[in-house]
Amino acid sequence: MPKFLDLTSRKFGRLVVIQRAENDKWGSPCWLCRCDCKKIKIVRGAYLKNGVIRSCGCLFREGNNIKHGYYRKGKVSKIYQSWRDMIKRCTNPNNASYQYYGGRGIKVCKRWINSFENFYKDMGKKPEGHQIDRINNNGNYCKSNCRWVTPK
Repeated sequence: MPKFLDLTSRKFGRLVVIQRAENDKWGSPCWLCRCDCKKIKIVRGAYLKNGVIRSCGCLFREGNNIKHGYYRKGKVSKIYQSWRDMIKRCTNPNNASYQYYGGRGIKVCKRWINSFENFYKDMGKKPEGHQIDRINNNGNYCKSNCRWVTPK
């Protein structure tokens, strides 16, 4: 059986662990957490440690908001998915592609990391069937090093 690990006062994404909660119905350890937005949420310890849950849900709602104008019929746009996936590859060690991007030191520029709007202004509309490409494969994601290309 794994050794008990006290998560009290540790921060995971936007969540700070307040105290231990009761195990869930499967017997997994759970924790009472406070989100940066002040909401309280009970979360499985494993989900905190592996990054599956990083907020009370506010992070998801912010990432899927309508304010950028490219959210249609219950789905995020292809260009928004490209922006979001680019950030995940470079910042999330749990992402399957992290070792090839963030793990190699590839970063997303400050202008794009927290602003889909800036990314869209710099890259323009994503052509159908295209994907983002770095001109210099060892360079970071930024306006001067990125373009839309076909998979070929």
